[in-house]
Amino acid sequence: MISLPYALDLAGTFVFALSGAMAGVKHKLDLFGVLVLSFAAANTGGIVRDILIGAVPPGAISDWHYLGVSLAAGFVTFYFPARITQRWNPVLLFDAAGLALFAVVGAQKALVYGLNPVMATLLGMLTGIGGGMARDILLAEIPTVLRTDLYALAALAGAAIVVVANVLQLPPGPAALVGAAFCFALRVLAIRRHWRLPVARV
Repeated sequence: MISLPYALDLAGTFVFALSGAMAGVKHKLDLFGVLVLSFAAANTGGIVRDILIGAVPPGAISDWHYLGVSLAAGFVTFYFPARITQRWNPVLLFDAAGLALFAVVGAQKALVYGLNPVMATLLGMLTGIGGGMARDILLAEIPTVLRTDLYALAALAGAAIVVVANVLQLPPGPAALVGAAFCFALRVLAIRRHWRLPVARV
């Protein structure tokens, strides 16, 4: 039996890989380009997290499952793009799922490595937004976190739920699920209802 945080990490890797691959297909990249984008979107946040907390080499490099999951998502998306869900913008939907899963896993791993609650919450947010930033930068776009509806704030909220539960000594598994669900729901509602933070007027 694999641990819940590890399972959530792999699930986040898969859905973020789908978001990266879908963005690559949308921009008409070749197979190699789609796979590179898939791996970058899926693993950048986790690599940055692991380096910052001293978990080296990062799991995305030392554990072949992360590469395998990323490439599998990339191949599936490249060869069967029409079968990927199309009710919403699939890049945004998978990105929201990856954001939620990585935010809670990042916060949990930071707590395991002894970070204080505030920094664990921020590192959870950073884990969540890292993959999307890498994807957008590789596509020469302004990162989603800087221009869209409640992106980093949703990740911060999901990570905060995990950290508060840890401070209150509540079970970490249910806390992670609640945090991920809240982050995902907030992000999807922000997409559908166009909630966003104020923008400076020139």
